[in-house]
Amino acid sequence: MVSACGLPRVGPNKREIFNGSVQRQGDAFIVSVNRRVTTATAVYPALGFSPAFLNAGLIGSDTIRPGDTLGLTIYENVEDGLLVPQGAPATVLDEVQVDGDGYIFVPYAGRIRAAGNTPEAIRRIISERLGSQTPDPQILVRRLAGDGAAVSIVGGVSAAGVYPIERPTRTLSAMLAQAGGLAIPQDVAQVTVSRGNLQETVWFEDLFTHPRYDIALRDGDRILVEQDSRAFTALGATGSQQLVTFDRQVISAIEAIALVGGLSTQLADPTGVFVFRNEPEDIAELVLGRVDLVGPQRMVYVLDLTEPNGMFEARDFAIRDGDTVYVTEAPYVQVQKVVGVLTGATSSLSTVQSTVSSD
Repeated sequence: MVSACGLPRVGPNKREIFNGSVQRQGDAFIVSVNRRVTTATAVYPALGFSPAFLNAGLIGSDTIRPGDTLGLTIYENVEDGLLVPQGAPATVLDEVQVDGDGYIFVPYAGRIRAAGNTPEAIRRIISERLGSQTPDPQILVRRLAGDGAAVSIVGGVSAAGVYPIERPTRTLSAMLAQAGGLAIPQDVAQVTVSRGNLQETVWFEDLFTHPRYDIALRDGDRILVEQDSRAFTALGATGSQQLVTFDRQVISAIEAIALVGGLSTQLADPTGVFVFRNEPEDIAELVLGRVDLVGPQRMVYVLDLTEPNGMFEARDFAIRDGDTVYVTEAPYVQVQKVVGVLTGATSSLSTVQSTVSSD
């Protein structure tokens, strides 16, 4: 009667999981975790910038670009000059816009290539052009705030927007600071930079632990800050059953169990901690010592926390995105349930008999 009623439980027991192994005509490889397995499966997200990003030099803060705005002041050594009004010391041309082709127009000097030049180079060009028409003109060129080189920043920052590349904000970390810093936990923040057809991602913390990742920015860069989307599922005899997002770059099996409240002291079997994973072909072959596998393989990794090195293996075994961590119930739990059902059934029968007798 008890076997037929189907007692409730958190999931399959150890015997049922082992029955699904390839060795028993199942479709999953069941592997006990040891140091070799831990090393073979220690695969973490490879984030970082390629040489195309790392080797880009800083943009010169005084290099003029299309969209910049210039201010020109022209002095002439004659009373009746080309541009300077009579009796005035100089003429000022404010807000001279660099057009999309990189040129500006200066009266009597014509169209002048400004983009790619420094203010000093532009000064010399204008002086040469005007020098043939007025004696020894003196030119001042200054770069004003404009719509030149800029980047866009979106996602998990305090102030998303479009920001100009200026002397203090020519690197990635400085530009993120200009946008108000992060609005998400920095431990799991990823920064993606899109430049032309390239799109590469780095951990935010690596900008400071590996300064070479603090790359120089380029006009038109698009910066996306987002939180790590990796997660694993915890089921079985644990403190809670839930989908858990990564709160750090690397989470071990023992940390994963701790994040859901640890093993249930009333239900858990510490010899039956399982990690279910679809393993890429190359890693599966490395773990199993085979070369004949085709495609991803279903792998079940077994951790026995009661073994001498069990806790160390659980501490070193890395959980990956999409893993399912499952803890089986201790065998005596089912025995308790059976006893509870039988005891309850006996009590109910005694109650019925007492009621009939009293009638």
